[in-house]
Parts: sequence; structure tokens; C-alpha cells
Amino acid sequence: MTQREYVWRVLVLCLGAVIACAANAGAQKVTSEADPGVDFSKYKTFAVRDGDMNSPAPALNGELTKKRIVAAIESALVEKGLTKNDAKPDLNVFFMLGTAAGTVREESPGGPLGRGLRVERVPATRGNLVINLRDPSTRSLVWRGIASDDKANPIDISKKIEDWVRKVIDKYPPKKK
Repeated sequence: MTQREYVWRVLVLCLGAVIACAANAGAQKVTSEADPGVDFSKYKTFAVRDGDMNSPAPALNGELTKKRIVAAIESALVEKGLTKNDAKPDLNVFFMLGTAAGTVREESPGGPLGRGLRVERVPATRGNLVINLRDPSTRSLVWRGIASDDKANPIDISKKIEDWVRKVIDKYPPKKK
């Protein structure tokens, strides 16, 4: 094997490893949407009103997990400059945590000399955390943030809940266009 062939093989293997890592790193998604006609600067206070836990996994469907989500939402919104006010808030916060079993596609280098791509389907739990902000004066949804991820185990999703909340709330208030 010449030095040129060796360098080529190493480059192909490195590229395959980067692609495989990027596929796994990109599994978590955080999105948000907002009512474009709303002036978000008028919202100064909030109250977490209700949360739905829709998971067959006991690790995600319990009261302690719900309390962790509420605490994380409250902390993140306070960091954004809002004040908690259960009596008469400017925003009502609702959330939903749900999971479903499924499979995800994993790619890794394979084949002769690492030039091919090996694709496998592996079991995963699809988790979603949805946070809705509603204006109580109009009873309308003004902002929604969603975090989702595929993990092999519901416990792995449980460990990410605070991170999900922080990443979702980081998208509030929406950027002006």
C-alpha cells in the first residue's frame, strides 16, 4: 500500500466517524413558534398551571418528574426576567411530556476498507417536551417550544429534562424579524 492510499483510507475512516457522531449528536431537536402579532415585552409575570405526563415509562410519568419540570421552567423563566405570580400572571404556562417506543437509524462506516456505510435500526424511546405559553386575558396560545430526542432508555430522557427545558426557554422571547 502506498502512502497515498493509506492517507486516503484514514481520511475516509475519519469522515465516516464524523458522520456517525453528527447523526447521534443531531438527534435532539428544539423548536419554537410564536404569534407574530404579539408584543412579548408586555409579559412580566407567569404561573405554571398544569402539566400532562403521557409516558408509559414509570421513570417519566411520575410526580417527581413533574416537579422537576415545573422547577426547571420556573427557574428558566425567572432567568429571562419574568416574575412568578400565581395570583394574576401575564402568562399561563402549560407543558406536556410524552414518549413513545420506536426505532432510530444509526449509520457507521463499514464495508471493505471503510468505504461503505453500515445502517442499523436500533430500539429507542422518542421523547417530547412541549411548553405552551398562553395569554390569560385572551386565552390564546402566544408561544410554544418543543424539545424532542431519541434515547435507548427512558432513564436517559429523564436525565435530560432540565437541559430540554433550558434549551426550549432559551428561545423565548422570539427574535424580532
